[in-house]
Amino acid sequence: MTLRTAVVGTGKLGAVHARVLSAASGSKLIGVVDVDAKAAARVAKSSRTSVLRGIDEVAERANAAVVAVPTSAHFEVASRLLEAGVPCLVEKPLAQTPEQGRALVALARQVGVPLMVGHVERFNPVVLALLEHDLDPGFLEAQRVSPFSFRSSDVGVVLDMMIHDIDLILHLVRSPLSGVHAVGVGVLGEHEDMANARLTFESGAVANVTASRVALKTERKLRLFARDTYVTLDFQKKSGRIVRLADNVRARIAEGSLTLDGMTPLEATARRLVKTTSLKVRGKQEPLALEDQEFLDAVREGRDPAVTGEHGVLAMETAARVVASIRENFRKPED
Repeated sequence: MTLRTAVVGTGKLGAVHARVLSAASGSKLIGVVDVDAKAAARVAKSSRTSVLRGIDEVAERANAAVVAVPTSAHFEVASRLLEAGVPCLVEKPLAQTPEQGRALVALARQVGVPLMVGHVERFNPVVLALLEHDLDPGFLEAQRVSPFSFRSSDVGVVLDMMIHDIDLILHLVRSPLSGVHAVGVGVLGEHEDMANARLTFESGAVANVTASRVALKTERKLRLFARDTYVTLDFQKKSGRIVRLADNVRARIAEGSLTLDGMTPLEATARRLVKTTSLKVRGKQEPLALEDQEFLDAVREGRDPAVTGEHGVLAMETAARVVASIRENFRKPED
């Protein structure tokens, strides 16, 4: 079954979605929409499709739509499409507030159509490789920094960038959040441009998350510690390494036949007490292409997508707690 697809919003991400959907299996891109007529025409031309008249035409003609407008317009656009029975993939964050996000989830459930959120890092091949190991992390450290892009300026760095790692950490830890402590500062505008958050979970797991959109370089990495295991991921390079204790090391330490005191990592490796291997990344497909294909498959099969509206709301609720903690801990300089 070929789905008639449309993209609402032709900024940077919207243009990528249009390119992907114009070539995706089972998708016929019927058109794009944007308030900027020149941008819409440019993306339509490069994706070999048409410029649609507006949201109403998308609602009338499309079987599935991607919403890639500014965050402040997510709720209005997605609501209109969902009310018309059009399944939606809404770019992250799902909406501007958790209340709006919950309303979108309720509407999608009421109408009976899939609602997916664009947490694209879930589809990074190195993340998919990590999930095959079914780890129970105790500590995670995420860093996501980049130069200012002059897009998504209607929200702060928490909803713009950190929310990627928040969603991924929630997915990996799978335990209710018990506490948040965060600090942040605005550099170029009214919203925070740099932020650091410490998330604690009922399972005892802890995550330290840093995001900045005023850095001099781009870096997206995650370190994860679980029992007998250390993992490091590079999202940009789509690569990762996993370090594990050899199978008999704990038993030998317990019986007193082995001690690691004073031993360097190099010595431990040479003695085969730890095993270091590269994560088996199956291909280096474009994460957004995998995301869009999952959306199409979910619509075609009438099932929940891998990243549901509920997942999007949970990430937003966590992000809201981070922002609230930043505001609580902010101290203005004394006169």
